[in-house]
Amino acid sequence: MGGYRAPGWLPGRGALGGNAQTIWPALWSRRHLGPRPRFVRERWSTPDGDFIDLDWLDAAAPAPDPAPASVPAPAPARPRAAGAGRPLLVLFHGLEGSSASHYALAFADEARRRGWDAVVPHFRGCSGELNLAPRAYHSGDHEEIGWILARLRARHAAAGPLFAVGVSLGGNALLRWAEEQGEAAAAVAQGVAAISAPLDLAAGGRAIGEGFNRLVYTRMFLRTMKPKALRKLAQHPGLFDRERLLAARDLYAFDDVFTAPLHGFRGTDDYWARGSARPHLARIRVPALVLNARNDPFVPACSLPRPDEVGRRVRLWQPAHGGHVGFPDGAPRGHVLTLPRRVMDWLAAPDLA
Repeated sequence: MGGYRAPGWLPGRGALGGNAQTIWPALWSRRHLGPRPRFVRERWSTPDGDFIDLDWLDAAAPAPDPAPASVPAPAPARPRAAGAGRPLLVLFHGLEGSSASHYALAFADEARRRGWDAVVPHFRGCSGELNLAPRAYHSGDHEEIGWILARLRARHAAAGPLFAVGVSLGGNALLRWAEEQGEAAAAVAQGVAAISAPLDLAAGGRAIGEGFNRLVYTRMFLRTMKPKALRKLAQHPGLFDRERLLAARDLYAFDDVFTAPLHGFRGTDDYWARGSARPHLARIRVPALVLNARNDPFVPACSLPRPDEVGRRVRLWQPAHGGHVGFPDGAPRGHVLTLPRRVMDWLAAPDLA
């Protein structure tokens, strides 16, 4: 994916290209071969008296159709020791995402094709049912990532390797976990990947709050985030200032009244500074792939890390094209199947040269 270029039928240059490569695949590109991946839901109680829902890929679902010619063949599988089990793919979704997101279905489809197990843990309140505690989720929530991965690793201990992928917000949070864990991360996950993660939250927050981004993406996110926050206030009266929340017109204002104070930050600036993964990438000691398109509409290219800023276990892929969690491929209407295949190829056999 480091050399990815959008198909010729989609605009490739400038802001138009970045937005087209973001919006088209999210709405219209094919995200699975054959039947839609099916999930089986499991609910976990959390240490703070709340719950999260995890959607497991249903191994009994029908097998996918053969891949079209435009989907690259997977890399040859590495031999595994006798008795080793199936790899487990853990996918952390993005802001307001879920197991129904286009990228989640694409990764589940690829896991099904490879014979991997796969699970999508939902961040608090993202599974279709409002969580109970006076909290939600955020871009730097490495403690929640760590608790989930540790429990999955314990369950999967006698089976195969565990690989974690985070998308957008989930990618930044996953990298923050790897940074905080250092050498200990390798005992939990054999590799991690972050896709379109806003590694500098302040830069991403400014970008999404301006111009076309404000009109389209900001409105899209706030359309679901504000009603959920108001339902949270009904659960916990006095939790935050209702009028300030209703007045919020961008993510900075929303985070300042809701996300930051509910999760122990002094305000948006403090949250965005402490939650950003970019300043700590050199601390990562587990194989980590960090994929960002340089035309991502709300992750500015100028905010992306340079190779000299990251540790030797981190591989940067920064193609000119791809948009935000887009990376469409193939003939019109296109598909988003190349992204999970390339990422999972890398996780199975990381190239750190």
